[in-house]
Amino acid sequence: MGQVKKYVVGCFDDEKVLFPAVKKVRAAGYKIQDVYTPMPVHGLDHALGMRETSLHTAGFIYGITGTTTALVCMSWIFTSDWPLNIGGKPHLPLPAFIPITFELTVLFAAVGMVLTFCYLCQLAPFVKKHHFHERATDDLMVMVIECTAKTNEEEVKAMLNSNGAVEVNVQEAPVGWWLGRYDRPSKLFKTREVAY
Repeated sequence: MGQVKKYVVGCFDDEKVLFPAVKKVRAAGYKIQDVYTPMPVHGLDHALGMRETSLHTAGFIYGITGTTTALVCMSWIFTSDWPLNIGGKPHLPLPAFIPITFELTVLFAAVGMVLTFCYLCQLAPFVKKHHFHERATDDLMVMVIECTAKTNEEEVKAMLNSNGAVEVNVQEAPVGWWLGRYDRPSKLFKTREVAY
C-alpha cells in the first residue's frame, strides 16, 4: 500500500482565525502539508508559501499542439493526400482553415488541462485518498501538519489550540492514493484521534 505518516490535524471555522494560525505554524518551522477548505480562500496559497501553478503553461502547450495538428493535417490532406480543385481555388486556402484550427486549439487545450488537473490532484474513478475530516467539504477549514522526527506533537496541538482551532487530533494516514471505494471502510490505515 505504501508509506504511512503521522499528521497533526487542526480544524478552524473562520478564515480570519486560520490565516494568523498558518503564519504562526510556518514561522515555528513546522511543515504544513495542506489546508483543506470547503470554499476558495483567497491568499491562502501565498500564506502557505505555495508556488504558482503551471497549469496555464500546460494549457498553452496543449493549445499550440492543437493548432499545429489542425494546420498540418489539413495542409497535408488538401495538398498531398486528396487535393481537390474546388472552383479553381488554391489547394492551401489558409483562411478557410481558421474555424477548424480554432476548434482544435480549444479542444486540445481544454481536454489537456482537465486531464492534467486530474493527474496532479490524483482524481479518477475508484481512486481513494485519506480525508482528514468529513466536514472539510462542509463548513470547516482543516490544516494538516506533517510530523517529522523533530516534531513535538503536544507542542503543535497546544499551538493550534491557542490560535483558535475548534478541534485538534493526531492521525496516521497513507501517503498518496490507492484504489478503493468510499462507501466501504478501509483497513489500510489507522486513525488515532485526540480531540480537545
